[in-house]
Amino acid sequence: MPLRLPPLPALRLFEAAGRHQSFKLAAAELHVTPSAVSHSIVGLEEALGVQLFVREPRGISLTATGADYLSYVSEAFSLIAIGTQRLPNHRANRPIALSCAPTFASRWLLPRLANFRAHWPNVNVSVDTSHRQVGFPVDGFDFAVRMSRSPVAGAAWTRLFGERLVPVCSPAYLENLRDAHGHLDLQRATLIHVNAASEDWQAWLDATGAHDIETADGLRVDTIQLAFEAASMSLGVALGRRPLVDSDLASGSLVEARAETIASDTAYWLVSAENAERRPELLDFRRWLVSEAEQFDAQSEAA
Repeated sequence: MPLRLPPLPALRLFEAAGRHQSFKLAAAELHVTPSAVSHSIVGLEEALGVQLFVREPRGISLTATGADYLSYVSEAFSLIAIGTQRLPNHRANRPIALSCAPTFASRWLLPRLANFRAHWPNVNVSVDTSHRQVGFPVDGFDFAVRMSRSPVAGAAWTRLFGERLVPVCSPAYLENLRDAHGHLDLQRATLIHVNAASEDWQAWLDATGAHDIETADGLRVDTIQLAFEAASMSLGVALGRRPLVDSDLASGSLVEARAETIASDTAYWLVSAENAERRPELLDFRRWLVSEAEQFDAQSEAA
């Protein structure tokens, strides 16, 4: 007797919504409307006879039943994805798929990819910088680079390098911050905040004891790259993240607004999918990326 399964399209929407804890983010990931996600999950709940989500004005959350069911659904999709990838000759020439933040991609990864291509000219790499949580192996990614204080259970994590935080701004803006005696007054500065950053101005202020600087106001952007660009346009002072900001400091487009530099609690980590051990080109890419990071970290510490 064949197994009776719920509608598979609805399960796919449920998995994404449960992983993101958001109908909107699930819709963006799967290229449908939030309304379509909501209606499909209502239909799934009716078919199963259980409530999977709690709907509140501030958002959604999984019920205990929904969280339990999600673990089975996620595992089922993972098994399908792994089985498909292990088929003979399945997409043998597909690119290595990497998810990472836009600033990491533009300032660190892309300048080094020519080196990888020189050694492995027949291996292609696909870089995704969208703001979304990656599910291994359901989303088809081989690797992700993430900021974290420590490894997360359930995946293979390799530390790449950390950051050092220092205030930066344009040379012209720095001069405008000086008082009549030439002293720098950071209290007069417009602080540029990065909404998605796990560590921002408050971390630097707490570490340096500069509690007299107001952090509530200022300019807010969604990427580190935008923060650096805004600072170079004299829109305020950004929290520079060395070594990613080092090229701007070397060129003179940005200068240190204060000399106090603190070590970030978080670091960049390479997260590998389970099947990374099964494809030789994935092993080569991981070894190459970790080696590049180790050299880069050593050079940054020596500088």
